[in-house]
Amino acid sequence: TRTLEKNILETAGFDVYVAIDGQEAWGMLPQNDFDVIISDVEMPNVNGLQLTARIKSSTQFQHIPIILLTSLGKPEQREAGLRAGADAYLIKSRFDQGELLQTIQSVVGV
Repeated sequence: TRTLEKNILETAGFDVYVAIDGQEAWGMLPQNDFDVIISDVEMPNVNGLQLTARIKSSTQFQHIPIILLTSLGKPEQREAGLRAGADAYLIKSRFDQGELLQTIQSVVGV
């Protein structure tokens, strides 16, 4: 999924940085200026909910919109993602390239 997302976003003109897990993503934040973060929920070390909560509680990074793109589709899982601070929650089984790009535009305010 990471490779597919990367290809879609690069084709759309975005510069894309890929992290293997939430811990690596957190470490990348001070080194780059991100317009949006797209994260899975299920990751080793620091999962997507933990990463989202950490980013949204940080005064330095809380302004960055976060889209969770995950296979976890139950309503309570979606609610947990939004409670953690995600700006959008998309389900992989219903993945649509156009919806992803539209969601990015929506949360970035483009």
